[in-house]
This record gives sequence, C-alpha cells and structure tokens, in this order.
Amino acid sequence: MGQKIRAAVFPVAGRGTRFLPATKASPKEMLPIVDKPLIQYAVEEAIDAGATKLVFVTGSSKRAIEDHFDTDPELEAALTESGKDQLLQSIRGIVPDGVTCIYIRQGEPLGLGHAVLCARPAVGDEPFYVHLADDLIASKTPCLTQMADEYSRHGGSVIAVEAVPHEETSSYGIVAVDGDDSNRVTEIVEKPSPDVAPSNMAVVGRYLLAPAIFDKLETTGRGAGGEIQLTDAIADLLAESPVYAYSFSGDRYDCGNKLGYLKATVAYGLDHPETGAAFREHLYEVLGQ
Repeated sequence: MGQKIRAAVFPVAGRGTRFLPATKASPKEMLPIVDKPLIQYAVEEAIDAGATKLVFVTGSSKRAIEDHFDTDPELEAALTESGKDQLLQSIRGIVPDGVTCIYIRQGEPLGLGHAVLCARPAVGDEPFYVHLADDLIASKTPCLTQMADEYSRHGGSVIAVEAVPHEETSSYGIVAVDGDDSNRVTEIVEKPSPDVAPSNMAVVGRYLLAPAIFDKLETTGRGAGGEIQLTDAIADLLAESPVYAYSFSGDRYDCGNKLGYLKATVAYGLDHPETGAAFREHLYEVLGQ
C-alpha cells in the first residue's frame, strides 16, 4: 500500500513567451479557460487527489498567482453587500480549509528539474505530485487521482504518458517499458529525434515521484537546452527505484500553445452549465456559414 500523497508541486516560473503579448504582465498560468485560470484547474485536481500542501515554484512576474489564492476581504465584502452569494462562494472556496499554499522563488530559469529541486525544503522526505498547469486533462476521475490509485498498487513512482505521432517525439520526454502488465519504465529520454526514440509514449505534465528524485536532481547536470531536466533525473532513478508509465483516462489539451488553448476553451465552454447550450448553438451558426 503506497504512502498518502500530501504535497503537490506546481512549477510556474516560466515566462509563457508563446502567448506574448498576453503574458507580458500576467502569468500564463492565469490564462482563463471559461471562468477559471489554468492554475486553479491544476490546484483543484491536486486537492481532489488528496494534496493538502500546495508548493508553487514561482518567478519574479508571478505575483498574480499568489494574489489569486489569497483572500480578498474587500471583494468579499462587496459581493456580500450586493447579494452575489454564488460568486462569493466561488472565490471563498478556491483554497479549502486545511490546505496550505507555499511559494518558493526559482532564482534562475534552469529548467523543470531545477524547479522541482527548489521545492525540496517544503516537500521533505515523502512522495509528491508534480503538476504542469499547461497540460489540462479533462476526465471523469481526475488524472492525479488515477495516478494515486496506481501508486497504491505498487508504491513506485508514476508518470503519466500518452501516445503521440512518431514525428513529434522531439517535443517530449519519451519512455520505453518492460512490456508486461506492470508498465515499468526501462528507459526515458528527453526529446529524442524520431529515428532514435525508444517508443512514441510521451510523458505529459503529471508525475508522482519518490523523494529519492531530489538526490538525483542534486547531481544531474544540465541536459537538453542547457537546463536541468527532470527526465534525466528520472533516468538516473530507474536503476534503484521503480518508475511506472501510466496511460491515463481523459482528454489532454496542451495549453502551452495557442491551438491547444483554443481547443480547451471550446471543450470546456461546451461543457459549462452556464455557457454550454448557447455556445453550442453559436458554433453551429459559425460553422454553417
């Protein structure tokens, strides 16, 4: 039986240059999908999976994320006075009681592996989630909850994977597995070209990692792009600790690029109880022209 996962790490220090100028003064994680920012979807998924310690690894331009998860007495008073109880509850319930937010500054943009390592003092010596808010996954059972269930079966680290076209392997970390029912990872490579990729199973933005990963990150040199790659540290971990690839159930939207973000907006807009019916009718009208 795996240990209960209490901490979730959110690496949010990136500048979001693919969305400039929208992200010049606002973090990319604050881009809204209908009426909630991407980072709120990420936080809700982690809380649903049992996380009570939310660790945000931030940069100098990310103050809006801290403000979003903080209380706003003036706004709450204004909503109370105007009788907007539903909106009041929507902002009061962003961070439930018993859940703690911790903010750690990543001083240098040295990659995902370095961002995760920055969270070590807050996480401690226990397994933890890593959630990349860019990867929005719509599923009946939240992806991290699925991964926690998988972890409870074997107690090893779990990384979410998805099949991608072979020509796209150079954009992802790619894994090979042992081929039996366990899906234990035997190899993981950061952004291999299609001709040398060990498979087309790509790592997406969800990890459940053993604390031993921190020691590996301490000694991992700079890899692809001159950054400290989490993929390289996981590769070092394989020799002494099991890591399992998990093909999750759900629809993934890569909101780190404009097309993926637009697809997510449409999907969530159609599913939203307030906008769904009217939005669907509008799309029919537009597509009929």
